[in-house]
Amino acid sequence: MIHEKIDLYEYLNLQKPNGAKGYLTVYCIDQPTEIDTNRTRSAMLIIPGGGYTFVSAREGESVALAYLNHGINCFILDYSVYPNCYYPTQIREASMAMIFIRENCKKYHIDPETVGAVGFSAGGHLCGCLGNMFASEVLADLRNSDFIRPSAVVLSYPVTNYDIPSRTHIGSFNALSYNNDELAKTLSLCDMVNKKSSPAFIWHTVTDAAVPVCGSIELARVYNEMQIPLEVHLFAQGPHGTSVATKEVGSDFPKLAGWVNLSVNWLEGVGFKIFS
Repeated sequence: MIHEKIDLYEYLNLQKPNGAKGYLTVYCIDQPTEIDTNRTRSAMLIIPGGGYTFVSAREGESVALAYLNHGINCFILDYSVYPNCYYPTQIREASMAMIFIRENCKKYHIDPETVGAVGFSAGGHLCGCLGNMFASEVLADLRNSDFIRPSAVVLSYPVTNYDIPSRTHIGSFNALSYNNDELAKTLSLCDMVNKKSSPAFIWHTVTDAAVPVCGSIELARVYNEMQIPLEVHLFAQGPHGTSVATKEVGSDFPKLAGWVNLSVNWLEGVGFKIFS
């Protein structure tokens, strides 16, 4: 296992905003010399949730271990949060992470054509931004900005649209925009989806009381209208923030835990390399 921590601002030689984080933790499989020293793997950038006020540990390492079990190299993003930083710091850090991964494909034996991202709750919103905003002017100054677009995104009970409180998680948008209502209105995922958006896998639970499932349903409708490759799974039962839905993360929902294998099967269908 290759395990290391990268300061993305230091790596890209960028000035770090006051109070910012921007760290990437690497979980990559050592090349198996007994099998094929030329093997390349797919990779996933993992973006935990936390309402843009903290970064959930439950949606980091356990997710990495789940994908590593299928031969996918993983990178966990520890991004900046409110009140120290707000938009566009988070999308810039996620983009910096994608640039780092693709610039280091040879080091980690990764196929640059199959580098995806998975996000949870507010991290799902950030992951969705990454899959739609890769050509945004707020990212144009980053070197190799053409490396930003994920090959696919997995959106796990994502925060989606700035809408009435009963249909979204207003707190996430308030934290991301630093309570700027006009800015928050521009950050709805449904308004970002375009013909070049990354293929998307969306999953949610119908009983999620924190981030209502209707947001994911609406987002799926927009992806479908844009004819973006898409797979959607709505589970009948389960609270918000289940991560991999195992006892390890304090969320024992065996049926819900199947989302990992479902996403892996879908990723393989869109060209990712799976070894399991």
